[in-house]
Amino acid sequence: MAKKGLKQKHIPYRTCVGCREVQPKRSLIRIVRTANGIEIDPTGKKPGRGAYLHDQKSCWEVGLKGNLARALKTEITAEEHERLMEFAKNLPE
Repeated sequence: MAKKGLKQKHIPYRTCVGCREVQPKRSLIRIVRTANGIEIDPTGKKPGRGAYLHDQKSCWEVGLKGNLARALKTEITAEEHERLMEFAKNLPE
């Protein structure tokens, strides 16, 4: 009996908390809530509750107004907010 072909690999999708657009997980940047606070997770493998944002300044600005904190189920401190905004400054419009 012949095989029907290769099985297509599953691609996980996530929603950007800034613009609410659904994209493949690898095209988004993960922000994670850990015991040490909120961190940017470039590998996407750190333990903790995560949320995703596009690599665009506009999504980060909207996300940091409240959607990101709501998705992570925590309060974002002023220091964490400043650190995330500093990262967003280097992103394209």
